[in-house]
Amino acid sequence: MTAPIGNFDEARPAADVLELLAPPVAAALAAWQGEVPAEQLIHVDSDPDKADTAVWAETYGVTMEQSANCVVVAGKRGQDVTLAACVVLATTRADVNGLVRRHLGARKASFAPMDTAVGESGMEYGGITPIGLPPGWPLLIDAAVADSPYVVIGSGRRRGKLLVPGKALAGLPGAVVLEGLGVAV
Repeated sequence: MTAPIGNFDEARPAADVLELLAPPVAAALAAWQGEVPAEQLIHVDSDPDKADTAVWAETYGVTMEQSANCVVVAGKRGQDVTLAACVVLATTRADVNGLVRRHLGARKASFAPMDTAVGESGMEYGGITPIGLPPGWPLLIDAAVADSPYVVIGSGRRRGKLLVPGKALAGLPGAVVLEGLGVAV
């Protein structure tokens, strides 16, 4: 199979290589019922030492506009903390203190600490992906991501990435597509 974007030695449907994915990602793909067929979600192997977005994109011939980052945010109101995930293009940053905070109804919003993001998601830092997040987490997707033919996202591990149609992400359980979630850096 040829990857729809980038330059990879091998590309396979992610559902065929569940053992290479973080357990919650594998479970979500095994139970996939999205409008986009599971065969269109592609796994590509990659060097975990090159997992950071800019280095990865350059190494594998993917533009930053084809790369999406998933960040875990903690919204706080009093003692209540809501964890949420935001997916934005790599050319932008999530509007955590504006749009995200307001959407979550929080007084304060910030990036979740690494140990919280990793522990609660069951995924590796640098590989957190919107597929397989805990049920009930708000999942905020920038409209530019949802409109992309394909974007690169994490696989739940630092090794390997997923190439996914934007509309597949917009169709994830609990996903809300927001215009302006990603702001220029």
